[in-house]
Amino acid sequence: HNWLAGCGSGPTSGRPMVRLFINTARRLALKIASYGVMHLVVAVLVAFAVTRDWRVALAVGLVEPFFQTIAYSIHDRVWHRIEHRRMLSGLEEASEAFTARLQIMAPEEQSRAHGHAGHSHALPRSLKQVAAKSVTYGLMHFVVAVTVAFALTRDWRVSLAIGLIEPLVQTVFFTIHDRIWSRIEAKKAARAADMASA
Repeated sequence: HNWLAGCGSGPTSGRPMVRLFINTARRLALKIASYGVMHLVVAVLVAFAVTRDWRVALAVGLVEPFFQTIAYSIHDRVWHRIEHRRMLSGLEEASEAFTARLQIMAPEEQSRAHGHAGHSHALPRSLKQVAAKSVTYGLMHFVVAVTVAFALTRDWRVSLAIGLIEPLVQTVFFTIHDRIWSRIEAKKAARAADMASA
């Protein structure tokens, strides 16, 4: 009977994983969609401020965010993997620092594991990570913005103006957007952990 009960619970045991996958995909879709809307509004306003032409501004605002959203989704997935790896390495570093304090790990072993004797850094990992993520986003955005603007206007001066001004504004809004979504995901993760422990 126990064997039959175990076989019967097999299909239902996969349901939480399917639900988790669906929720993750839905959250990612909402994140990308909210980014696209934000990007569209900012792109149109900046393009109009530079060109004083609503037709060009709407063309840039409609075409450029399309390519930027694709680039953003790639950028976001790459940084998601980097953040996941750093979180795991952070846990490993914390355990190694703990064992080093208890004099379980030799100084030579600690130096071999991290390339330095201590664990102090100039900036907290989270601040360096936010800065690096924002910088890489700004560079990616600049290249796409200039390329799309030149393809539409055939004017390097207008393209560079849009490419310099618009990514700066977008980077500010991107950082705000990313922090909001990080808080949303953190709250949902905490809620899921509470439900699992209940």
